[in-house]
Amino acid sequence: MLDNLAEKILKGEKTAVARGISLVENESKQAGELLKKLYKNTGRAYLIGITGPPGAGKSTITNALTKVLREKGFKIGIIAVDPTSPFTGGALLGDRIRMQESGTDNDVFIRSMATRGSLGGLSKKAKEACEILDASGKDFVIIETVGVGQSELDIAQTADTTIVILVPESGDAVQTMKAGLMEIGDIFVINKSDRDGSEALGVALRTMLHLKMTKESDREVPVIKTVASRNKGIDELYDFIIRHKTYLEKNGKLARKRKENLLKQINELVNNKLENKFWTNDRKNKLESKIDKISEREVTPYDFVDELFH
Repeated sequence: MLDNLAEKILKGEKTAVARGISLVENESKQAGELLKKLYKNTGRAYLIGITGPPGAGKSTITNALTKVLREKGFKIGIIAVDPTSPFTGGALLGDRIRMQESGTDNDVFIRSMATRGSLGGLSKKAKEACEILDASGKDFVIIETVGVGQSELDIAQTADTTIVILVPESGDAVQTMKAGLMEIGDIFVINKSDRDGSEALGVALRTMLHLKMTKESDREVPVIKTVASRNKGIDELYDFIIRHKTYLEKNGKLARKRKENLLKQINELVNNKLENKFWTNDRKNKLESKIDKISEREVTPYDFVDELFH
């Protein structure tokens, strides 16, 4: 059955791709086997991360960029990482109403994934979902995050090119810097740039990016303006993505970046496996029986952990 499913995914069949991602999302035991079967057919798709504060227009930009990529003949996969619904545990915003237009295209696959309480806004399973889309023959996979907390850093560790979307209302650019976005952006976009304050935000961003440049930097991070709802600036954004892709490939930086990402992924897989193997029922019961004493400061958590390892 899994061989059959893998075969259909490799042919790009939409229902098979959806089923594969569902196995990954539901942490099915078959998911690992499926990913093993597909792995040698991955590594071809180019991953674009889109992040930024809520309301910046990330979905509108994703939709507009998808149209441009399709016009160029590319096949696209989109993973939209949404806040988990407190009621269903599923993705709150469904398959993105704004993207319905692209969703009817047979060479565009859109999937919303819930963060399911994972530490960052980026679902831990999004990377595996990207592998399935990659194996299905997509040329570009766009990962769009919720844009809160740790998710920006998660995206930077997954994507080949990370795009940070801001709007004039993003406020004091120093706050942006504090949010850690300055560290991870390969391209900065000021969306809704027809609004007041876009000029000032552009100047502040360019100044900070210039100050951040070190002697080793051989590339200036671009800041571009868009009005995605009117398709303004999207062609320019596409050009900068392709330029960044070419730059990474020419310098061998793409291969290096992907190896680093693989190391992180392997680390995470090992940690998850160790954690699952470690917490046997016996150890869980021990913790249950001792938690009161630890809470009352009769036993230290350090002694308890030492005891678990003996």
